[in-house]
Amino acid sequence: MSQEPSTRRVAMAKRLARKWLSDNSSPEYRLTIYRGASKSSVNLPSLLRSFREGRIRIGSAQPIPDLGVKPGFDYVTVRSSNYDALLELDSAVQSLGCDTSGVF
Repeated sequence: MSQEPSTRRVAMAKRLARKWLSDNSSPEYRLTIYRGASKSSVNLPSLLRSFREGRIRIGSAQPIPDLGVKPGFDYVTVRSSNYDALLELDSAVQSLGCDTSGVF
């Protein structure tokens, strides 16, 4: 018996993987918020998590249910599949005095 997989099995596995990825993936957009320019001592990751859960509001931005928050040393990276909502959050956070990278 041959130790190498057949070409047919490899092609079927690749097709199956491609189908699974296309069915289960979605675009993701990111926004990095830098705390350096903001003079307030606000816990920004906690503020953004409360915003995601709808407990507080940031400017006129609507809560984003799939908002992911990843804190860094002097920045916070947020991600979501909703591009327009991140643009709205970007303008609201800039009005609070924070610098951002823009949505990409």
